[in-house]
Amino acid sequence: MRHGDFFTNNQAQRPRRNPAPLSVGFLLLHRFTLGAFANFVDVLRLAADEGDRSRPIHCQWRIISPDMSPILSSCGVAISPHERIGDLRRFDYLVVVGGVLEEDSLLVDARFYDHLRHAAEVGIPLVGLCTGSFILHRAGLMHGYKCCVSWFHNSDFLRLFDGLQAVSDQIFVVDRDRLTCSGGASAAHLAAFLVDRHLGKALASKSLRIMMFNEAAKGETAQPTGRLEVVVRDEILKRAVLLMQHHLEVPLTIGRIADKLSTSKRLVERRFRSELHTSPQAVYIQIRLAHARHLLQRTDRSISSIALECGFCDGSHLSRVFRLQYLRTPQQFRSQLGESLSLHRGQRHGSQEPPVSGTSLDENDPSNRIPIPRIITV
Repeated sequence: MRHGDFFTNNQAQRPRRNPAPLSVGFLLLHRFTLGAFANFVDVLRLAADEGDRSRPIHCQWRIISPDMSPILSSCGVAISPHERIGDLRRFDYLVVVGGVLEEDSLLVDARFYDHLRHAAEVGIPLVGLCTGSFILHRAGLMHGYKCCVSWFHNSDFLRLFDGLQAVSDQIFVVDRDRLTCSGGASAAHLAAFLVDRHLGKALASKSLRIMMFNEAAKGETAQPTGRLEVVVRDEILKRAVLLMQHHLEVPLTIGRIADKLSTSKRLVERRFRSELHTSPQAVYIQIRLAHARHLLQRTDRSISSIALECGFCDGSHLSRVFRLQYLRTPQQFRSQLGESLSLHRGQRHGSQEPPVSGTSLDENDPSNRIPIPRIITV
């Protein structure tokens, strides 16, 4: 078993009880995310055999549960376990698949925690997909470990685990024998990382290509949204800002947001004024501009394409609003970012000038700052 350099020798020498080079057990939580589970297991399936024959030759996987009752996913599809939990030492990894963050989905059978703690005691690496990392935290198994959480659930993490910080700006994190990912497509990339480690890069690449991914993404790859920075103490404001974030391409009216929150437009406006000292419309514009800036930094998409995704009529509309906020047009911003990157590369190749911090523009220039902090509930 090749755990690589992120596990201890004791874990690497744990007795094997399965003939396959890679064996994975899945614990599915009530209302788990089907997409994250399917992406992860399909990488294993495609790496396990030649072509698409699905024979579990190179790796095996089993869905295990304290009982044999079907497990309901968040989309309503139910999955039946293969077997009861039994002896966990037959697995190289134990994967916890989370999903919807509601009170009933977080009421995990106490036996889950006992099995997870036992797995950790015998040296089985634990993997958290989507909100599976929340359960690992609740079991007391993430102390001292970095933890990846989706940007979408970052405020929930801060609310539930006061004083702890999660990584919400990259797609997965490998910290020794704890592996966590943000869910969705990142689950496929984390699975490919493990296949690469155990079975080789060729099988990992094969799985991803069949699944229509161009190539494996590293854990440090940014999650596909700008990180927002709005300090929110009020639950209505928190939900309003999240609604804005989730409706960028076709922005909602403030009245529609109020309807979704079962409150009045006037109350929403008063809460924004009293806590954020601005209007909800201004915050919405800043959120859309922050996402536009993120896309300008991270992609080579056209200005007009970015404008439409961020709820602007066209490239000219985005340019006007962007310039008012950042004192430069999107084209100028992207051009200056390119110059900063070129300077950074030159310094890496022997220039004696002081290094540029990362690939960003001058952080002391107020026009380079995105005024929206990440959403925090206090």
